[in-house]
Amino acid sequence: MKEVAEGTIIICIGCPKGCNIHVLHEGKSILKIGGYTCKKGLKYAQNEFIAPKRILTSTVIIRNGTLPLLPVKTKNAISKEKIFECMKEICGITVKAPIALGTVVKSDIGGTGVDLVATKSINVAPIA
Repeated sequence: MKEVAEGTIIICIGCPKGCNIHVLHEGKSILKIGGYTCKKGLKYAQNEFIAPKRILTSTVIIRNGTLPLLPVKTKNAISKEKIFECMKEICGITVKAPIALGTVVKSDIGGTGVDLVATKSINVAPIA
C-alpha cells in the first residue's frame, strides 16, 4: 500500500518575514517545499521537518549567590525529542557561587553532546 502525500505548514523563524512554508511529504520523505522567500527558509523547513532542534533555556539552583537561581542554556540546539530528558537532569543540578557567564554547568547534558552553560555571572552573597 502506497502512502498518500500529505502537507505540513511550517512558519519560518529564519528571518523577520515569518513565511508560511508548505512541505509536501510522504511520511518523513519530503517531496516538495514551497512558500519560502529565501535560502534560510528552505534550510529551516528541511531541518524543522526532518530533525527539529531547539536551544533549551532554564535555571538551576545556586548556593551562596546574590540570586537564588542561575539562568542556563544549551550551548547549541538539541533535538526536541531530548528536551524533557534534559529538563529532568537540569532539575537535579545545584551549583555554588561565584560563577561566571559562559561557565559549563553540565557537560553533555542528556547525552546530547551539548554543554549546559551559565548565561549570567553571579557573585557570592555578602554575609549579613
